[in-house]
Amino acid sequence: MSKDSKKDKKMENPMDKNGLGEDLPSRNDTVLKHKMRRAAGAPVDNNDDSMTAGKRGPLSIQDLWLFEKHAHFNRELIPERRMHAKGWGAFGKFTVTNDITKYTCAKLFEKVGNTCEVFTRFSLVAGESGYADADRDIRGFAVKFYTEDGNWDLVGNNTPVFFFRDPMKFIDLNHVVKRDPKTHRRNPTANWDFWTSLPESLLQVTITMSDRGIPSSFRYMHGFGSHTYSMYNKDKERVWVKYHWRSEQGIQNYTDQESEVVNGKEPDSNGKDLFEAIEKKMYPKWKLYIQVMTEEQAEKHPVNPFDITKMWLKEDYPLIEVGEMELNRNPENYFQDVEQAAFSPGNIIPGLGLSPDRLLQARTFFYMDAQNYRLGINHNQIPVNSPKGVKHPHDFHRDGQMRVDGNKGAEIHYEPNSFGAWEDSPETELPTDKGGDVKRYDYREDDHDYFTQPGMLFNNMTDEQKLVLCENTARAMKDATLQIKHRHIRNTYKADPEYGKGVAKALGINIKDVDLEMEGSVSRESYERDRMKDKDKDVPTKPSMPESAKDLPPEGRDTNASDPKKLSDWKTDPQLL
Repeated sequence: MSKDSKKDKKMENPMDKNGLGEDLPSRNDTVLKHKMRRAAGAPVDNNDDSMTAGKRGPLSIQDLWLFEKHAHFNRELIPERRMHAKGWGAFGKFTVTNDITKYTCAKLFEKVGNTCEVFTRFSLVAGESGYADADRDIRGFAVKFYTEDGNWDLVGNNTPVFFFRDPMKFIDLNHVVKRDPKTHRRNPTANWDFWTSLPESLLQVTITMSDRGIPSSFRYMHGFGSHTYSMYNKDKERVWVKYHWRSEQGIQNYTDQESEVVNGKEPDSNGKDLFEAIEKKMYPKWKLYIQVMTEEQAEKHPVNPFDITKMWLKEDYPLIEVGEMELNRNPENYFQDVEQAAFSPGNIIPGLGLSPDRLLQARTFFYMDAQNYRLGINHNQIPVNSPKGVKHPHDFHRDGQMRVDGNKGAEIHYEPNSFGAWEDSPETELPTDKGGDVKRYDYREDDHDYFTQPGMLFNNMTDEQKLVLCENTARAMKDATLQIKHRHIRNTYKADPEYGKGVAKALGINIKDVDLEMEGSVSRESYERDRMKDKDKDVPTKPSMPESAKDLPPEGRDTNASDPKKLSDWKTDPQLL
């Protein structure tokens, strides 16, 4: 070939010059057909359903496999967080702006105008500490309130839902979004095989693949507690609540194409933006809202109100303003304050509580366990984690690694005693929980409506947003097997036929070639049958470039609102159902 013809030849991928030829499929073919067992050799009886006291009751500590699975997972990596490894943080102030004392007796909310210091950590979920900020991923949104009754950690994400509802699957999610054990690269086949195999993940997947999947900045995204929590007032009357952080800056996102440029030029783009905004006194603000559901309403709710894979509809449960958060101070030392920050939903204060949400119940234990491993048993002595809002902190614990506070000297170290030391606070006892028989309940039999809300979300989008959703999905699925792609088309078609058709078209698959019938995963047995359909199509595919995206300008298909702030109003936000 002449020099001139080489010059004229278009190089579609700069990596082609390395002469490796076609990319290897992402699939890892190593599969061992052995039964799953516990570390000591006992067989695992159920890897899907945690033991609960009743269908919707709290978890049981005698679920040995659940606790073994999570305890081992918390120790898989040293010293980096296993999830949310890369994060950025800032200090600020929270101010109560509305009276909610009818719902809670928490001292923070006793009167309008009350304030407390906060520390907020934003993060990327899937990647390591060197991960690029402008990647398509969920963002962590964790706020530590330093209240006079102790630290309250509201640990959520920038999405109102999650991929699954039972904590048994959390480690599996980590394994599919992290690196393949053989190639040490991201594996789209594993990722999408897992997501499409859990039909309850479709709502979260739809949000992640939408135009909001890559926020342009932490300042321009909403936050959510995601789980159902509870509040109780001075009369021990309890309500269920969901928390919402609404950005006062509005919503602004990157396209796939813009993110490639941003990640190449500034891989720490979100961190840079947050730091510099605060340094320039452009303090970002969010308003905190709650949705409230009574216990009576919960009993009659058509779907499980403790299911984190679903939203509570805003027309049924309107958002009630609570307060405002302003971030106004950068940490002086990243490691000291951001890397050593420890959050857990188990850090809660009187007047606020948890719920029977399976995933939340597990997080309260396992997050604390992870911090005890990652930072040590005395991590609450690290300034960013200390209960600095409490006038007289007086924890019972002694000794342990890195004890640096004098270890309480010769103070009495037992209770009961004859001297009035170490009194408890019975007035803070939580309202009574209802329970039931402890066994592994198949959550699919309780509630198997996986598709209504994803369909609603799809239909709330503009035509342009629907097209972006389908294009983003096709690019993200890359070389996932044909079986997996057909499964996702089937799931999206069930949510809305136009959604399924749009994904199929973007993937370059004829919808007529897809078996669209499915049982709906109404039980574990039907779930397994749905999941294993199209086994004959278990073959790698070529990554798709949607026809509709081939002639896009360099910035991609930009759906950003002309006025980002207009998406701060929860009443008109199309992605809040």
